Amino acid sequence: MAKVQELRQAQRAQGPASVLAIGTATPTNCVSQADYPDYYFRITKSEHMTELKQTFKRMCKWCFSLGGDKSMIKKRYMYLTEEILSKRPEMCAFRAPSLDSRQDILVVEVPKLGKEAAVKAIKEWGQPKSKITHLIFCTTSGVNMPGADYQVTKMLGLRPSVNRFMMYQQGCFAGGTVLRMAKDLAENNRGARVLVICSEITAVTFRGPADTHLDSLVGESLFGDGAAAIIIGADPDSTVERPLFQLVSAQQTILPDSEGAIEGHLREVGLTFHLLREVPRLISTNIEKSLVGAFNPLGISDWNSIFWIVHPGGPAILDQVEAKLQLKKEKMRATRHILSEYGNMSSACVLFVLDEMRKRSAQEGKATTGDGLDWGVFFGFGPGLTVETVVLRSVPISAHCGLLCVRSTREVISSKYYAIIILKIM
Repeated sequence: MAKVQELRQAQRAQGPASVLAIGTATPTNCVSQADYPDYYFRITKSEHMTELKQTFKRMCKWCFSLGGDKSMIKKRYMYLTEEILSKRPEMCAFRAPSLDSRQDILVVEVPKLGKEAAVKAIKEWGQPKSKITHLIFCTTSGVNMPGADYQVTKMLGLRPSVNRFMMYQQGCFAGGTVLRMAKDLAENNRGARVLVICSEITAVTFRGPADTHLDSLVGESLFGDGAAAIIIGADPDSTVERPLFQLVSAQQTILPDSEGAIEGHLREVGLTFHLLREVPRLISTNIEKSLVGAFNPLGISDWNSIFWIVHPGGPAILDQVEAKLQLKKEKMRATRHILSEYGNMSSACVLFVLDEMRKRSAQEGKATTGDGLDWGVFFGFGPGLTVETVVLRSVPISAHCGLLCVRSTREVISSKYYAIIILKIM
């Protein structure tokens, strides 16, 4: 037993897992929220549904023109263009069998977009790809064998022996799930460097309107395409790696009385989307329980004393969480910015928020990557209702670092506890 314990101890990392780099990517096609209703009803040949079109315009306008600090979706990025959809009219109907057409797009474009984000993360990390020991690939956009994990391994030229894990059909909360899994991998495998990719393309859910399914229209007004990649490892080498956030703890829970609140079903018509009006209330009513469970061990109970990285499921969720917890408006600033600029990108979205937080902290000369605060919470919400809660500890940055870090111009400065990096945009 002593030998086994000794071996087990040697396999584990000494310190907590940390986020070492982040990369994001979107398709080049950008869609204005203000123009989207006209485009959507034209391409789906549904302009005769005049009352429903006005309803959809109100949905998009509500997201677009809340104004002030609550300004929401202004634009989204989508792989699907009018040219692509005109060649696949079955994807523009509400009930036409179209899964084959969608899969033809997704099996190619999901790993391709994921690779684009991963290349940026690896470049920022600055280490050889051969040091990546594990790969987690997550998508709600389609299924295939071998999966997107296999494809991106080939695209990136990772080692054939990289330990891969493919996550399908998780939904919006999975941005937290991948962090929880990567934390366990990094802390229980000494020297592990985990590449995590979330890649989402709405070709799986895009469909024409139906006046009997307004929840489907809600999805059409919110969702966009995007991919995010992060590299996670424990015991970072301060001479060549810079931690951004430490992953202190992670947990998942199912909210009570929430069954059926958010559902997705893969059918011949693609991935159908269903949600109840109760979603914002269910999340805002139960969120403090997750906070208390996560932060009690740290003696933290003031939710305005921490920074917030929250999946931007929609405007109503953010508004009700703010009101329930009496949060200051700046707490959701990064989340609202990402929702405004990209829409809801499912699992990838909250990782965009994480990237926005560290960028903004550097640009504003904050003391830490967490908006000047030491401790923060990372929330993912999704089908179930499922909530992922991750406690983050931000890493100090130089008081003189006013710009986002780029590896080619960085300068490493030793300090007692951290490698402080001064970086400059090229």
